[in-house]
Amino acid sequence: MARSKRRPGAPASPAQNGEVDWEAWLDELLQEVELAPPGSTPLEQAQVLIYQAWDEPDRTRRIELARRALDCSPDCADAWVVLAEEADELAEALRCYREGVAAGERVLGPAPLAQECGQLWQIPEARPYLRARVGLAQCLWLLGEQETAIAHFWELLRLDGGDHLRVRYLLLEALLIRNDLEALRRLIDMYPDDESAAWCYSRALVLYRSEGDTLAARQALREARQANPHVPDYLLGRKKLPRPLPDYIEPGTVEEAIDYASVAQPYWKNTPDALSWLRRQVACRRR
Repeated sequence: MARSKRRPGAPASPAQNGEVDWEAWLDELLQEVELAPPGSTPLEQAQVLIYQAWDEPDRTRRIELARRALDCSPDCADAWVVLAEEADELAEALRCYREGVAAGERVLGPAPLAQECGQLWQIPEARPYLRARVGLAQCLWLLGEQETAIAHFWELLRLDGGDHLRVRYLLLEALLIRNDLEALRRLIDMYPDDESAAWCYSRALVLYRSEGDTLAARQALREARQANPHVPDYLLGRKKLPRPLPDYIEPGTVEEAIDYASVAQPYWKNTPDALSWLRRQVACRRR
C-alpha cells in the first residue's frame, strides 16, 4: 500500500519498514551494487547494464539497456523485469515476468529454492528471481488470476521471511478485497512488530470485521492511532485526499496517513458500520 520513489532494485529503506538501522541498510545496498563488477561473467556484465537502466530517466534508453543486458546473458532476470515494467500491454508484461522467473530459476538451480526457506534474500543471486516473481504475481492479479497470484505472494513470504520486497502489503490488499478473514488474521499475525499505518489499521479493521466491537478490536484501533493519529481524518472524510499523492512517506506522518487512506478507504466503507465505529472510537478518545 505504501508508495516511494526509490531505485527498483534496491532494498526497502528503514523508514519504509519502520526501522532505524540506516548503516545496515546502506551496507546492504552497497553490497548488491558491488555484485556486478565489469569484465567478469556475462551475467555480471548484464547486471551492470541493469544498474544503469534503473538510474536512467529515459524510457527508450532503459529498454535499450535491458535488451543489451539480455544480449550479454539471457539469464539476467532483472532485464526481463525492466522490460515487463516498460511493456505497453499486460500480456507482454506477463510474458517478460515469466521469462524473468525462469531466468532466475536457471541461475539458482533447484537447491536454494528448496533449502533456503525464509532466507532466500540473503543469497544476492536470488534477488532478481524474487523481484521477477513479485512482478509476475502482481501481473496475474491484474489479469484476474487471483488464486494463482495469492499463491505466489504466500510462497514469496515463505522464501523471504524478512519480506524485503514488501510483499505482505500486496497480499494484505488482495485478501482484503476477497474478505478472507482467516487468511488475513494469519498474515497479520506473521508480522506482529510491523508498526506501519497500513498494518496497524488493517489489524483493527480485520478484528472488527471478524469480531465486531470487541475489546481486542478497540485495543488494536488505539494502537493504530498511536502509530499514526492522522489516518482517521482521511478515512472519515474530514480531510480531503490530495492529488497527486505523496511520493515519499515516513512512519507516523500525514503523508503516510494519506498513502494508507487512498488505498484502504474502500475496505472501510465496504465493511458494514466500520466507519461509524471508527468515528465513535475517535470521539470517545477525544472526550
